[in-house]
Order: sequence, then C-alpha cells, then structure tokens
Amino acid sequence: MLRTIDLRGRTLSPAELLATVPRATAAREEALTAAAAIVHDVAADGESALRAQAERFDGVAGHDIRVPAQHLADALADLDPGVRAALEQAIERVRLASAAQIPAPTVTELGPGARVAQRWQPVRRVGVYVPGGKAVYPSSVVMNVVPAQVAGVGEVALASPPQSAFDGRVHPVILAAAALLGVEEVYAMGGAGAIGAFAHGVPSIGLEPVDVVTGPGNNFVAAAKRAVAGLVGTDAEAGATEILIVADETADPALVAADLVSQAEHDEQAAAVLVTDSAPLAVAVAAHAAGRAAQTLHAERVAASLRGPQSAIVLVDDLAVATAFSNAYAPEHLELHLADPRPEEFVHAGAVFVGSYSPVSLGDYLAGSNHVLPTGGQARYASGLSSATFLRPQQVIEYDREALRTVSAAIVALADAERLPAHGEAVEARFPAGEGVQPRDV
Repeated sequence: MLRTIDLRGRTLSPAELLATVPRATAAREEALTAAAAIVHDVAADGESALRAQAERFDGVAGHDIRVPAQHLADALADLDPGVRAALEQAIERVRLASAAQIPAPTVTELGPGARVAQRWQPVRRVGVYVPGGKAVYPSSVVMNVVPAQVAGVGEVALASPPQSAFDGRVHPVILAAAALLGVEEVYAMGGAGAIGAFAHGVPSIGLEPVDVVTGPGNNFVAAAKRAVAGLVGTDAEAGATEILIVADETADPALVAADLVSQAEHDEQAAAVLVTDSAPLAVAVAAHAAGRAAQTLHAERVAASLRGPQSAIVLVDDLAVATAFSNAYAPEHLELHLADPRPEEFVHAGAVFVGSYSPVSLGDYLAGSNHVLPTGGQARYASGLSSATFLRPQQVIEYDREALRTVSAAIVALADAERLPAHGEAVEARFPAGEGVQPRDV
C-alpha cells in the first residue's frame, strides 16, 4: 500500500533531496485555481455566492448563514459532559501555552533622552476557520480562538461549514465549543468561500471584513488564504495534513504504523511518510499499516491517503541522511522514534514530537501546543499558529531636543548622501543656524 523510495547508496544535494520529497503537487495546483475562482465569486456576489456554494458543496439550502444566538446556547446546553470536560481541559492547557508566546514590551535607551520602545499590538478583528467536512473539529475552535483571546483581540468571528445532517446548522459540537469560549459571531459557511467572505466582508449577513484569517482546512482552504493574502493577514497555509516519522531499528513498528494511519484518516490527500535506515523496520511498518488501515473506521479514506503520491516509506543509508531529508521535506508534524533523537538537528518542522509517548494525536488535542501548523514545506520559513500570529510589533520612538541635536549632523550627512536634502532640512528646522548642525553645500 505504501510505496518505497530507496535513496540508499546515493549522495544527494539539498536540491536533489527536495526533488525526491513526495508531494501531491497536481492536487495543490488544481486547488489554487478553483479556490481563486470561489473567492472571486464571494467578493463579487456576497451572500448569493455563499448560498450557491453551500448548495453545491454541502448539500444545504435556505439555512441561516449568520448563526442565531439560540443555536449556540442550545448546543452548549446539549453538549456531552465528557466532551465538555475534555474541551475545558484543552482550553486550559492551550491558554497556558499561548500566554508564554506573548513577547514582553521592551525599551531601549540609546542615550540620554533617546529611547525606542517595542510593543506588541493585537489586531482588531480576526476570522477563524474550523473545518467540518470529512470530520468535526471542536479542537480547532480551541486552537484558533484561545490564542487570539490571549493576544487581546477584541473581535473574533468563526466560520464552519453548514451540515446537511443538522438542517444546515454548523455542527453542534463546534457551536458548543464556540459558546464555551464566548464567541458570539458564528457563520455557517465553509471552504474557500468562507475565507473569501472573511477577507471581503458580506454586508447582507452583517459580516465585516477581518484583519487576519486563520485556521486549518483542506488544500482549497489553504489556497484561498493565498488568494486573499495582502488584503488580509493570514497564518501559514495549513492544508491537507502531513506526518513524517524518522525512525531507527529501535522503533516499535506497530506504533509507527498507528501514527501514520492516524493522520491518513483526515483526508485522501493527507501525507504519511516514514524515513528510516532500517529495512526490516520498513517492511514491518508497511505490514502493520496495511492491516490497521483495513480495520479502521475510515478504511477507504486511509487507503487512498497511503496509496497517494504524497505518502511513502523512504529508505536511507543513515540517520544523517534521514535528518537532511526531513529538513528538506519540512513536515507539518515530525515524530522522532530514535534511540538518540537530537531534536535540535531537525530545524524545519511545524511541530516536533519526541519519543514513542509523544504522538501527533497528543498535539492534536491536549499537549498544550497548537495544532494549526504549516504544510506543503512552509515550515522552512513559517510557524504554527500562536498568540504572536495576532500581534503586530510596533516601535515607539521618543527623542528629546538634546538627543536629536546629538545625531543631527549624522542625519544630515546621510540625507545628503541619498540626495534627499529635505530629510536633513526637517532636522535643521528644529535648531537655530549653527546649533549643532553643520552647514552644508547642496
């Protein structure tokens, strides 16, 4: 079921390693084209486009796009007590971890009367997206909303697809999670259209444009973020999920297979990759994965994921090559099942899970870390969702007269060198002729 890529006996450059990385590139390219068209329709036609998309993609018509307050209250009242307790525990853990992500304000004194303050300002309004297609993700409500609240965001709007099984309402567990966090502005809209609606606004349903859009989803949601980038801020493109496991001969093949299957059940486009220097482990994992995939609830979905071009078992000569391959891949989720893990060497990953008792499932729910993470190799330059996603660093500059006079000559010199004399003149205007600023020949 899982294909094998054999890199043993080959010396590959970073670029060559990158070329061997299994990716579903065709699916991503198709998603980009389709998502851009969906976003354009929402920008042009607003509510009518959202309703057409709901009927086409979700099988829903005539529903409340803006969720009535009573729906939220009813969902919270009906929430299973065990699920509520689990959500409350997740909220507490994510809140604690998110608070540690808030940078402290600082003031740098560059001299008497010369200071630059660094402060972190929350954005005013955010739109968070919670998937609801092949699975239901109340955990994603927690992962998006809690960091925004901790950052001090004043307005949080939430969107999730309408469900035909619930008469066009958002799934009640998602509504309950939103209510549990005090989110009152919720919309029954899904996919790329929801991202477009957040970015452009939809006046007829009372949806104002947001400043930042966040949240996981499929490749169409990730592509829609690219389509609206520049109009609004976005987190990393958290598309179809990825797991890469680096394992040696000491790893338990049954646990490795279980973790590969756990992510494959998300979506047919999910990527499940094992990198190992142990051929016997590779054979054992393939067998365990095939057996587990056949028995799991979403067997067809898992099989499609494991058979896809984005999934593979990669055989390498040693752990140095495994590390280089992982860093080239830059996975969303990286698990290290190694006798000597050395996580500090795996520099490109959305999140790193060390040891056989730190599965990705832990991070999905209760580790305290965030499960909204970059996919498609973006972990080389992008980070997972955090409170910092909702903050803007802002500098506040304050010099008194003497402090400005001290640097005035240098300002004038640089202004003249750049042939921008009015810059220097703006400084000279603050001092009588000859006071600290040397005359110039312009």
